[in-house]
Amino acid sequence: MSAVAMSLRRSGQLLNLSRAAGRRWLATARAGGTGVGTGTGTAEKSTTGGTATSGDADAVQIDLPENSFEGYLLDTPSLQYSTTKASLLQMYKDMVVIRRMEMACDALYKAKKIRGFCHLSVGQEAIAVGIENAITKLDSVITSYRCHGFTYMRGASVKQVLAELMGKREGVSYGKGGSMHLYAPNFFGGNGIVGAQVPLGTGLAFAHQYKNEDACSFTLYGDGASNQGQVFESYNMAKLWNLPVVYCCENNKYGMGTAASRSSATTEYYKRGQYIPGLKVNGMDILAVYQASKFAKDWCVSGKGPLVLEFETYRYGGHSMSDPGTTYRTREEIQNMRSKNDPIAGLKMHLLDLGIATDAEVKQYDKAARKYVDEQVQLADKAAPPEAKLSILFEDVYVKGSEIPTLRGRIPEDTWDFQKNDFATQK
Repeated sequence: MSAVAMSLRRSGQLLNLSRAAGRRWLATARAGGTGVGTGTGTAEKSTTGGTATSGDADAVQIDLPENSFEGYLLDTPSLQYSTTKASLLQMYKDMVVIRRMEMACDALYKAKKIRGFCHLSVGQEAIAVGIENAITKLDSVITSYRCHGFTYMRGASVKQVLAELMGKREGVSYGKGGSMHLYAPNFFGGNGIVGAQVPLGTGLAFAHQYKNEDACSFTLYGDGASNQGQVFESYNMAKLWNLPVVYCCENNKYGMGTAASRSSATTEYYKRGQYIPGLKVNGMDILAVYQASKFAKDWCVSGKGPLVLEFETYRYGGHSMSDPGTTYRTREEIQNMRSKNDPIAGLKMHLLDLGIATDAEVKQYDKAARKYVDEQVQLADKAAPPEAKLSILFEDVYVKGSEIPTLRGRIPEDTWDFQKNDFATQK
């Protein structure tokens, strides 16, 4: 047994399911199945949450707690809305897959299969899943380096995410980007520079507006990045041009090892836009995240301009794999959040209380997720690394058809000729 498999087994996360079976599990989620049947569906992950119509037998009425939202210069979203059983089941399964994937990343990193920077989102799964279920594939998403879950929700497989983290050719960035530089259709990273994705997300919103698209940009950043000057410059430009951008601050309480209250003069991040309306959301409740994200999307595409969301959330682990996460906060604090506010456990309670699933069925979903992720781990681990040749460095620099004639490498002899598809000095 490999060191990776042993590490996963020790962590209680050894997972086993073929890729086809994984797809069947994803497909049956929307049909309300257990995900371990014999169907042959190959449907992709759900990208929009179901909105129930009157008389729909699958309809579910959601009643959110009074403290789900706090508004700034706007009326908060309704605390009551209708959705579908299939949508709730899909959101649960997506969160479980993301958590299992992140736990697999932890094991792979400790087995030295993943190297360099690696930031996990265990505890914050509700944000990526809630947003994705409230928008469409036409909308654009951009975030910081804590991006594994968003990449999966935007369409990448677990194998593609993990292969990238391990530097394999089959990774979403062909093994060149690593943990902080993951991409998928209309998902623009994964950005390593703190706060730098905010002006980029603003530009994406400008593109949506320029092309008259019924879409918006969800631009995410953390509380640690919220004090960056480029964030406020983006606010100004977005409001000036009335851009369809949702600025989402993922406030997980700590920027690296510093509590938000020690780095920010005000921690009411949803009010930071000043002239831009804001909304604070319970980011540990996926039902609130979904409703807030749907509200934000409708706000932007209706021509009201930008909006600032603050998702109050919590990361259970450290800032990165090099941070134990316990030197600046107590273990009791972490355990309290895990036991009382976990987003997966919270949605599980709703599934049981609403009669959408039984406890036995939920255990089957969890088991299927474990198996699916384990198989993806094995496939990613077996994938080949990039070939050791310099020409790979010049791939994907330009969109095909827009290249310049030649591009210099480290030294003149490394100059790449795009027409020859070879080094310029080669005859």
